[in-house]
Amino acid sequence: MMQSTTMEPRAGMRPGAVVAGFLNRAWSRVESLLDALRAPALLSARLYVSYVFFNSGLQSLRDWAGTVWLYQNEFHVAVLPPHLAAVLGTAGELLLPPLVALGLLGRFSALGLFVVNLVALLSYMYALQVPAIMFHFIWGGLMLVIALWGPGAWSMDAWRQARMARRTR
Repeated sequence: MMQSTTMEPRAGMRPGAVVAGFLNRAWSRVESLLDALRAPALLSARLYVSYVFFNSGLQSLRDWAGTVWLYQNEFHVAVLPPHLAAVLGTAGELLLPPLVALGLLGRFSALGLFVVNLVALLSYMYALQVPAIMFHFIWGGLMLVIALWGPGAWSMDAWRQARMARRTR
């Protein structure tokens, strides 16, 4: 039997029930669409933040003397000597983004990149203008979403998990 998509009441139905049924079906379709968009949205977030931080790491390597100078004179990483902070910061910017982009160890790598972002913001916030600070908030928010909910269905973690589930059957 074909279901009517109009809002005309069927015999014995109250008009309010018809409207409620229509709204429930419409909302169900919206939820289905949002569920379908979750994986590409998480992939987009992972790729965007990874691109930003990996390029920053490459720039640090291109001018290592300038990077060390910045950590000695501009960036104020309170708990680390400047040279060690430069090495660890650059390593974080180069090693974590590929993991985040692939969704490999997704929550761990996203949390690691969140920490790199937070340390960068806190160590240099005094010199940043509002738009630059806002970008750090955006990047941090995206990494927190991935750390809290995982890298999504389009990730190496999801692929590994599905593969392990097939093996245990």
